[in-house]
Amino acid sequence: QLQLSDSGGGLVQSGGSLRLSCKLSGVPLAYYAIGWFRQTPGKDREAVICSSAEDGRMAYADSVKGRFTISRDNANNMAYLQMNDLKPEDTGVYFCATGSGIGLTVVTLDPIDYGFWGQGTQVTVSS
Repeated sequence: QLQLSDSGGGLVQSGGSLRLSCKLSGVPLAYYAIGWFRQTPGKDREAVICSSAEDGRMAYADSVKGRFTISRDNANNMAYLQMNDLKPEDTGVYFCATGSGIGLTVVTLDPIDYGFWGQGTQVTVSS
């Protein structure tokens, strides 16, 4: 039973930092890609940053490049989204996600490739 649980959102001042957590249950994280997406009212869900199962491969939305990064603790089945220099436009509900059919070295920003989603955690960045 593959499940994801994301957490760590909150209210932060512009320019601040947050670290979101994603707990993967039921399968080893080492074999699964992780994607982070965000949702704002009236907009399509946006891919923020995604990482391959194996080390060293990431893809980013242009808006977060240089500010956001994913790290992994495979031994504890935890993935993290480190968000620095946050801006008001980063506000939204953030979801971690994974997919059963993503290759070990594949990075994908397409939500269609992700079949499993966390419940979402709210990030609000004030001006």
